[in-house]
Amino acid sequence: MLKSMTGYGKGEYENELYRFIIEIKSVNHRYNDISVKMPRHISYLEDSIKKTIKEKINRGKVDVYINLEYVNDSAVDVKVDIPLALSYKNVLEELKIKLNIEDHIRLNNILGMNEVVKTERKNIDENLVADCLMKALSLAIDHITKMREQEGKELKKDMLNKLANIENFLQIIEDRSPSVVIEHRDKLRERIEELLDNSISIDEERLSSEVAIFADKSSIDEEIVRLKSHIKQFINILEEKDSVGRKLDFLIQEFNREINTIGSKANDIVISKNVVELKAELEKIREQVQNIE
Repeated sequence: MLKSMTGYGKGEYENELYRFIIEIKSVNHRYNDISVKMPRHISYLEDSIKKTIKEKINRGKVDVYINLEYVNDSAVDVKVDIPLALSYKNVLEELKIKLNIEDHIRLNNILGMNEVVKTERKNIDENLVADCLMKALSLAIDHITKMREQEGKELKKDMLNKLANIENFLQIIEDRSPSVVIEHRDKLRERIEELLDNSISIDEERLSSEVAIFADKSSIDEEIVRLKSHIKQFINILEEKDSVGRKLDFLIQEFNREINTIGSKANDIVISKNVVELKAELEKIREQVQNIE
């Protein structure tokens, strides 16, 4: 199924200890570039996260934001160094006596001392964390995949409409092409007659030869056939289930090559005008292809 590279998905899941909130954002990119922002103490899961995402997202710039919350308790333990606090108290008492200062030693005086109160991150249950995270990640991936698929449907519809426009312009060019040679022959005859002033008869064999050379140089039959083939191939690729962005991007280059050749051979204002229209429609499709996975 055709997928856009642009999307957003969010997943939340919690168990008895942890809650994960995961957001995934993706935009178009030439390769599959995944960036994960997560708490440092669970960074050991980063490789598994990227591997899981790559199973569903084959191309694009993907940013993953992971937030971990502790459900029933704080993430850290607070510990007090009682022996150290007593040492500080004794030192302060001795300092009061030596300096002859009458003052009360308050709890704040001791708590403000270095290393009296320490915070330590609690050990986590790695299995529970991994299970909770992956379930939240799965939900986020499902949501972003649905969004990318929906946008892919819209892109497909739009590109098919533009391909239809290309077919119409191409048909006009094909219908017009035979007339170009006939008109060139008639114009060439008129010019020769004007120059000779009817005093000398026209060499019909030489005239036919010149017209044949012009017809050969201006023939666009092969380019038209190839463009029609490219259109069919483009439509078939849109129906493929795998990632097709790179295939379509290459095919657009082939489209452009044939259209440019038609333009260079065109010796007719009608054909030139429709070549411009072809290029305009092709550029619109190319912009859409840049956002396809």
